[in-house]
Amino acid sequence: MSSRFLEQNRRERSRPHREHSRRPWERSRSRLHECRFGTNLRLPLIALTLALISACATTAEKTKAPEKRYIEPPAQTKIAASETALHVCADPNNLPFSNERQEGFENKIAELIAKDMNRPVEYTWWAQRRGFFRNTLRAGLCDVVIGVPASFELAATTKPYYRSTYVFVTRSDRGINIESFDDPQLRELTVGVQMIGDDGANSPPAHALSNRGIVTNVRGYTVYGDYKRDNPPAQIIDAVLNKEVDVAVAWGPLAGYFANRHPGKLTVRPVSPEIDLPYLPFTYDIAVGIRRGEDQLKDTIEKILDRRRSDIDAILASYKVPRTDQALTKEVAR
Repeated sequence: MSSRFLEQNRRERSRPHREHSRRPWERSRSRLHECRFGTNLRLPLIALTLALISACATTAEKTKAPEKRYIEPPAQTKIAASETALHVCADPNNLPFSNERQEGFENKIAELIAKDMNRPVEYTWWAQRRGFFRNTLRAGLCDVVIGVPASFELAATTKPYYRSTYVFVTRSDRGINIESFDDPQLRELTVGVQMIGDDGANSPPAHALSNRGIVTNVRGYTVYGDYKRDNPPAQIIDAVLNKEVDVAVAWGPLAGYFANRHPGKLTVRPVSPEIDLPYLPFTYDIAVGIRRGEDQLKDTIEKILDRRRSDIDAILASYKVPRTDQALTKEVAR
């Protein structure tokens, strides 16, 4: 799973729920509720008196909710999963996760799952950009996406099959040793971070640096990159190699794979802390995403993930995926 889904998922799960952070119409509803029912009472609607309604009328008028300016997402239409093949949606140019030549580790895991089901893998290739899930999984073009956050909002998910982390990437010959966002060196060095989307939305590391006042020395590299070149998200790793930046903060599977292509030249270390309070995580559980309502398919894949655990671990290890659900040394690649 690429880092493209991580910030979207983090924003969904970290929406504040305090009264002062609600939308105006939500605050209005809350005040109306208190006026009608009291703070601790749950009175039946038929017990409301005309006097109480009248007392609340002025408040209701003052706090009339503005018209909503967003559209509720449509309910998932029931689309039956294939019974003859494992239909997978994936990005055709996104190593180490997937590509059209089926060289990514998510391609290998899809093949493993399909083989256990005695089915072939059939792909729908679609660039992982905005609208990916709406146009693929939810539209019925496929039944599964091999790598999504385990708490993803846009699909049902299996139990996680690995957990990874953002990492610091530096040139080994520079002698730069950074393990924490609180390291004072980050204020002096040029730091590369991944940006989610063409609109420049921030990834969790970008938020972490900004929260510490580290802004002017930060360069952003979109995870979409130039799609005309192979593996566009790898640009941030190339920036470290080419000395455009002194240190990059990148999603672990991406960094581990491309650092391994340059033996001895790059050092990869997990970031710390694992989470910035109140809710800014840098480690994520990754699962298989399945269209909602396909419970039987979800159960089947979960059983395969359990049964083929050692094979999946071997695939991830061969792609140098940093793991935080296993013993992880401070320096995972060099």
